[in-house]
Amino acid sequence: LTVSPDDIVLGSKDAPVTIIEYASLTCPHCAHFDIDTLPKLRTAYIDPGKVKLVFRDFPLDTWALKASMLAHCAGPDRFYGFLDVLFSNQAQWAHVDDPGAALAGIAKIGGIGKEEFDRCMADDALSDKITKTRFDAEKALEIQSTPTFFVNGEKLVGAQPFEAFKDAIEKALAKS
Repeated sequence: LTVSPDDIVLGSKDAPVTIIEYASLTCPHCAHFDIDTLPKLRTAYIDPGKVKLVFRDFPLDTWALKASMLAHCAGPDRFYGFLDVLFSNQAQWAHVDDPGAALAGIAKIGGIGKEEFDRCMADDALSDKITKTRFDAEKALEIQSTPTFFVNGEKLVGAQPFEAFKDAIEKALAKS
């Protein structure tokens, strides 16, 4: 598992430990990780330059795909900010009668106007790229559920507590 030029990296690109996260934006367990565990990882490992995080899309449904597209359309500088907003407000957009309108509202608050949002949602090349990421990971890495993480290649399945990541990271740091 390597970081590709297409990946948007959170943290120092030179960090010795890489966490690759496969997640769906409509997955409650993925939201739990983003809200509860990721801030602790940022403080302890990402901000000090010991760990870099790579989020890879693994949409489980149409609205997860559309939300992923929105985060990508926000651009690399705002990508992780959009992920945080989408995860922390998951109940307000993913589980409502009109998720599309709710996503458009999030886009607007994030500085993406209606025309840009509509263009983003109609971007078949982006949709295909995200879908391919999912299917390639499913096949090559045997991912069956979200979230699934790889800490320097060691697979962690599910919304693990901070301690599980700490153990895997410390083990990887000791080897680096």
